[in-house]
Amino acid sequence: MTLQDEQLQQLRSIFARFDMNSDGSLTYLELAALLRSLGLRPSGDQIYELLSNIDSNGNGAVEFDELVNAILPDINEEVLINQRQLLEVFRSFDRDGNGYISAAELAGSMAKMGQPLTYKELMEMIQEADTDGDGVISFNEFSSIMAKSAADFLGLAVS
Repeated sequence: MTLQDEQLQQLRSIFARFDMNSDGSLTYLELAALLRSLGLRPSGDQIYELLSNIDSNGNGAVEFDELVNAILPDINEEVLINQRQLLEVFRSFDRDGNGYISAAELAGSMAKMGQPLTYKELMEMIQEADTDGDGVISFNEFSSIMAKSAADFLGLAVS
């Protein structure tokens, strides 16, 4: 199976979002964040095993080509499409386009959708989603909370 150019570009975009220091490779933590954003919940041991299996050059990190070669047989087009759709939803909340959803942006978006929030509800939503405590919701945090919400809705256990 070969990836279409658009799918490869989507995967490259996803990879770049998680390459926090833009060095062209993913560390253990960056790889874990990428996998979780795709709705996967690997254990720490599974991530280490995956990293060692993918890291063909043995440098302790995963380059884009290594990731593509590792997941190519198992790539799921639906995951990439869902990731793109999720990014579009995130961008609709991120009104100023700075890459984060502030409390004001969340409140405004929810009100426009006919779901106005009380201050308490707004703070609870921010607190639940804002795992790094910076007061705003990043795309990674948004992805995680959406995956958890979907799993809760479907009655699935998410670790």
